[in-house]
Amino acid sequence: MSTVGSRIASFLGSAAARFGKVPWREIREDAFDRAVLVLKAACFVHVVNTYVVGIAFVRGPSMLPTINLTGDVVAVERVSPRRGSLVVGDVVILLSPENPRKTVAKRVLGLEGDAVTFVVDPARGSASQTVVVPEGHVWVQGDNIYSSRDSRQFGPVPYGLIQGRAFCKVWPPEAVGLIGQKL
Repeated sequence: MSTVGSRIASFLGSAAARFGKVPWREIREDAFDRAVLVLKAACFVHVVNTYVVGIAFVRGPSMLPTINLTGDVVAVERVSPRRGSLVVGDVVILLSPENPRKTVAKRVLGLEGDAVTFVVDPARGSASQTVVVPEGHVWVQGDNIYSSRDSRQFGPVPYGLIQGRAFCKVWPPEAVGLIGQKL
């Protein structure tokens, strides 16, 4: 038994000696540097996604045929709305004026000062109405006017609700391509 005990004591003594030679300070500093690098990368991705370009999943019948009923993933650039350089025909991603927790995609049909003529209820007739878009607002409508809740129901949308301009479909693969302007 004494040989087994001495072997264990010898092993533990040599392990302690080897353990003491591990460069713990360098390991700690390296781990800290890597954690800071990951944190910086996450911050960079967040800033780019929030202020420059991001992606959004858009689905529903209101933008047929531009956006697929079951959904498309689109690239959204966020600089144009901040600079005030949207144009009529752009597809925008915006917070719903009816439900601020919901994001919707619509096409810009009128900018501030524009007179927009629209069919009030296309399912029941062709009665039209003309509205002048007030300052700081845009007029948005879905491409599928028979199945869209848009400015015809809730009026002009404040410019501040626009989150970005959808410019390209990135998924599904068969639908990849630029989202054109429709006038």
